[in-house]
Amino acid sequence: MDKPFAITLDPGSSLANKTGSWRTERPSYVHRLPPCNAQCPAGEDIQGWLFEAESGDYETAWRHLVRDNPFPAIMGRVCYHSCEGACNRAQVDAAVGINSVERFLGDAALEHRWRFDAPAADSGKRVLIVGAGPSGMSAAYHLRRLGHGVTVVEAGPLAGGMMRFGIPKYRLPRDVLDAEMQRIVDLGVTLRLNTKVDDLAQTMAEGGYDAAFLAVGAHIARRAFIPAKDSSRILDAVQVLRSMEGEEPPLLGRRVVVYGGGNTAIDVARTARRLGATEAVIVYRRTREKMPAHDFEVEEALQEGVMVKWLSTIKQAGSDADAGALTIEKMVLDEKGNPQPTGEYETLEADSLVLALGQDVDLSLLDRVAGLAIEDGVVRVDAATMMTGHPGIFAGGDMVPAERNVTVAVGHGKKAARHIDAWLRGSVYAPPPRHAIATFERINPWYYSDAPKTVRPQLDLARRTSSFDEVQGGLSAANALFEARRCMSCGNCFECDNCYGVCPDNAVVKLGPGQGFEFNLDYCKGCGVCAAECPCGAIEMRPEET
Repeated sequence: MDKPFAITLDPGSSLANKTGSWRTERPSYVHRLPPCNAQCPAGEDIQGWLFEAESGDYETAWRHLVRDNPFPAIMGRVCYHSCEGACNRAQVDAAVGINSVERFLGDAALEHRWRFDAPAADSGKRVLIVGAGPSGMSAAYHLRRLGHGVTVVEAGPLAGGMMRFGIPKYRLPRDVLDAEMQRIVDLGVTLRLNTKVDDLAQTMAEGGYDAAFLAVGAHIARRAFIPAKDSSRILDAVQVLRSMEGEEPPLLGRRVVVYGGGNTAIDVARTARRLGATEAVIVYRRTREKMPAHDFEVEEALQEGVMVKWLSTIKQAGSDADAGALTIEKMVLDEKGNPQPTGEYETLEADSLVLALGQDVDLSLLDRVAGLAIEDGVVRVDAATMMTGHPGIFAGGDMVPAERNVTVAVGHGKKAARHIDAWLRGSVYAPPPRHAIATFERINPWYYSDAPKTVRPQLDLARRTSSFDEVQGGLSAANALFEARRCMSCGNCFECDNCYGVCPDNAVVKLGPGQGFEFNLDYCKGCGVCAAECPCGAIEMRPEET
């Protein structure tokens, strides 16, 4: 049969891409990667679990979520939800409240005592995990579900790592943290507390472990050289936050100065206010725009009465006449944005000075392990597999070069677990290919009516500064359902039936609930109406095969 001849149309014509019986393009259903999924450091299928939550089936949504991340109640509180910054809905009205729905699902699971599915059959392999923080416990969860024996060794008295000793209770209640840690232990993970690994090679040999994952948190505070008189009271931020887990809170005094500009500095200043400090002042060398702390954290701190001295640095603590006097030098930013001294000084009174200048990792356990490369205080790993230079030893979280936050650490644990599993089985884990990202230009936002984002309740200001009660509230079931339904399912069919309804030739075939659609190309003339009217951009027109 002769090929049909093609008609070339002016691109500006109303008939362009609508070629009648001489079809030059055919529609095809596609799957695209939602921008929220692409952005999530923990690798969650956000769109997938939101879809389940839209129907009100919250347990199914939770089980979908925890395939990737075992800590939804924790992450719904401490994750900085970069997924929402990538959400296409933000260009319509406001981003979907992904983080708030995640917290709702996590809290619902705790309330209803939902448990993880049973692990796979025992593989006979044993894995040692050093560190019971977010990365270590994430790896433990995934490895145990894959059927491996897992032992987590933790130097501290409780599980949680820097989630416990670096995040205050007003952001992460300890009953929530404990419950999500215990649920992993209940899978059959062995947790050994108050046990420090001094020699990794010896510990592995004595325990008969087949592989190890290193997830030691950054618990060692960095110091700065600040000339100080003997009576000056200088503490470090990690010491202050860690002591909050004890029976006796730290004695900071009425006037507390915090030196630093990260989220830890914000946490310490807000903690000081809750401990009764009448003045909590952050001294930071740059401007607010340059501050590494997240803006909403800064805003909440300012609301609680924390003050910030921008473009300032501490030159000396104490003087001969006044042990509590801090000498502050004003700074200016040069053309490259770096702070430069001005020679202008002022005095700031303080009962205590808390240094929040970052943390380092204790790597002494690796002294006798061959093949490891350590640079700038972290362990070099293969970016694809998380394996170190020593076969069978993997690392993640604060121990490797990466952004230091809970979500990244959880993602490291999952990624390492998959590669450890493959290594133990003598194979190589191949991640599934990633689809093209569903950009805003590919969707039809006019189908989505304005539905403003649900604002989560907050504790009133008076109670925020006088107690360690949780500041951020959660969603009700009705609000969670509303928020989940704001998802536009970018790039993936959700069976809205638009294509079925608008096709003028009855070329769209419904395959049944959950099965989607297909095109009967014997009827399709390639007009492209289905693609133009698909709300989520899950149909594209492709050149006709010849």
